[in-house]
Amino acid sequence: MKWIAAALGAGLVLPGPAWAQEAKPLSVVFNVGAATDYVFRGLSRTDGGAEIYGGLDTTLGAIGYAGLWLSNVELGNGKEAEYDLYGGVRPILGPVTLDLGFTYNGFTHSPAGRHEDYVEWKIAPSMPIGPATVGLAYFYSDDFLGKTGPANYLELNASMPIARTPFSVSGALGHQQVKGPLDYSTWNLGVGYALNSHIGFDLRYWDTDEHSFGSIYKSKVVLGVKATFP
Repeated sequence: MKWIAAALGAGLVLPGPAWAQEAKPLSVVFNVGAATDYVFRGLSRTDGGAEIYGGLDTTLGAIGYAGLWLSNVELGNGKEAEYDLYGGVRPILGPVTLDLGFTYNGFTHSPAGRHEDYVEWKIAPSMPIGPATVGLAYFYSDDFLGKTGPANYLELNASMPIARTPFSVSGALGHQQVKGPLDYSTWNLGVGYALNSHIGFDLRYWDTDEHSFGSIYKSKVVLGVKATFP
């Protein structure tokens, strides 16, 4: 399950670009986790089964970030694992943090002759509004999963801690557009619980507006846990 915080970003881009000045020259954080389902934009990538994942995130001083993420998948065509390579920069424009990045989505054990890896490009501005963070995220691929051609995904998202508690709430509303008849909208809403500074839980409801497309498009509730360590 790719946690909703991965897509947080939005707001109005204002003049006055700057870069964060207090970041360490190089930092590395590892993460491992598990969930009752791997849900990507409302769709199960494990056919309703459990997920185990892990990865690492590097912060490159005031320049940007890069990382690697691995998970099991079950897409009904022989794939057994997904590996994502990603990177980008995060300039600060007034109150707005602008995330400009890319993700290479790779899959192991694809059927012979089917190269379904794809690249997505991202622009995701975000800004605080009171105690909340509100964002927009736009992703583009010129040849999406399954070699379905150009694809666009637009999302509005928000998150907010619950004051003086270890809980937070977050949600998103998005629309996936792909070549052909498989466009759909998706939404999610969840509650996070921080056990401590390294371990967190997430309980989330996911749904789409196209249940007729198949079981992976239907509503689901997912419980996940994630641990991070330097």
